[in-house]
Amino acid sequence: MREYIRKNLDRMRYGEFHAAGLCTSTAVVESGCKRFVGLRLKNGGMFWTVSGANAIIALCCCLPSHRFEDFWEQRAAA
Repeated sequence: MREYIRKNLDRMRYGEFHAAGLCTSTAVVESGCKRFVGLRLKNGGMFWTVSGANAIIALCCCLPSHRFEDFWEQRAAA
């Protein structure tokens, strides 16, 4: 733990981030995971393959970010 903090101390500028109005909490990411992953994949009677779950997660994340082109480009390249 000490080594991690020592190596990353220059990136831990929380006062500066808060002053700029930026969020430093993981709550936003955790909420996003719950909303876009958990609620979509954990409905009753659903069964997913890993590749199917990955595809639907990627597609669900495209909705709020408006990045459909990226999704389809990656699917076409696969």
